[in-house]
Amino acid sequence: MPVRYKLCLLIDDNYIDNFVTRKILESGNFAEKIIIQQSPGDALLALKNGSLKPDVIFLDVRMPGMTGFEFLEEYDKLEPDPEHPVKIFMLSSSLDPTDMDLSLNSRHVAQFIHKPLTYEALEELST
Repeated sequence: MPVRYKLCLLIDDNYIDNFVTRKILESGNFAEKIIIQQSPGDALLALKNGSLKPDVIFLDVRMPGMTGFEFLEEYDKLEPDPEHPVKIFMLSSSLDPTDMDLSLNSRHVAQFIHKPLTYEALEELST
């Protein structure tokens, strides 16, 4: 299976979730490189200064300091590169229907995925 993306950014404060998600992404040959940022603020800074240019972002909803939705609000203020569109997938253990609705109403979010990421969910992302 060919690699789908060059760079995948995983933004989640939970070490175990990051470990599991990275393993699924690696074994699914999802991206050439996977970078983990446990702080949404640090991820925003890296996106803002251009040190990170991901093709796809997996974003947790509930994190201390800045939620996934707060990240999206700040992300919305960044100048998008029309030649380098970024897909954002919300990846969360939240069962709150409001979280799903807010995610899907964001112009940046392609899909809401329940944790843990599975091979089946990963396959559906390519269809």
